[in-house]
Amino acid sequence: MLLLLLVLGYALSSFSVHIRKQTLEEAVQWQAAHYDISWFDNLEKEAGVFTSYDGYKLHTLMLHNPQPTNRYVLISHGYTDNHIGSLKYTKLYLDAGFNVLLYDLRGHGENADTFCTYSIREAKDIAALVQDFRNHFGTDVLLGIHGESLGAAASIACLKYQPDIQFVVADCAVSEIISVMKNGLHQMHLPAWLVYPASLWTKVRFGFSYQEMRPIDSLKASTVPILLIHGEQDSFIFPVHSLQLQKAAHGYSEVHLIPGAGHAASVLTDPETYCHIVRCFLTHIPEYHP
Repeated sequence: MLLLLLVLGYALSSFSVHIRKQTLEEAVQWQAAHYDISWFDNLEKEAGVFTSYDGYKLHTLMLHNPQPTNRYVLISHGYTDNHIGSLKYTKLYLDAGFNVLLYDLRGHGENADTFCTYSIREAKDIAALVQDFRNHFGTDVLLGIHGESLGAAASIACLKYQPDIQFVVADCAVSEIISVMKNGLHQMHLPAWLVYPASLWTKVRFGFSYQEMRPIDSLKASTVPILLIHGEQDSFIFPVHSLQLQKAAHGYSEVHLIPGAGHAASVLTDPETYCHIVRCFLTHIPEYHP
């Protein structure tokens, strides 16, 4: 019995941190099939490679707004996706007068393969990107961050490092990963308690346990304004996560549940409402002038 427990925990540990990443071509095909991305080809783009806090290299893509602007937003995509998946949010920021910085999260897209830590290392990457941005563009420009799913969790978790940003938009974020893992096990008809031996194996093998993957804890010392958006029908990361995150926030915060939307589908389910929510939220940012 003990041997079986160890084997199952080891297998789940491997499965949970492995990133089954999409290629850029697959991402383009999926996005183009679900909404118009023809505008993307006409933008001025600047590709780069950023060396993060631990020497890991992240591929980046700056999209310059056709109109000169001192507003910027960094968008973090979701698990298995890549920077192309962030295009669904890019147009609304371009229309709001922002330049947009996209990138591939570690282990995703064009980056080298590695394991996922569900916000821990990913948050440090965002903090490092923000610091590099400030080194290049100074402290006088407006900078916000927007994340989806894994990217949303990392965006909230990075607040632990007090990044120099003016706002966070988090779409279908997790407050902590344990309950999400348990839900996944339930959907696979496996006992929820397997999450604990798997967490132990993950700590031993990769240096991080599931219990450490708690973006909500990063809100304790932050007053950065936060907009939380969640699909009301999200069965992967339940909407209660966003409600918990808003309750823990100390600064200005909003939470909006989008009727009929599943996981990471709010902006596609009701794009007009989504854009309106983001635009209204931005008016609460002192540095933002419509």
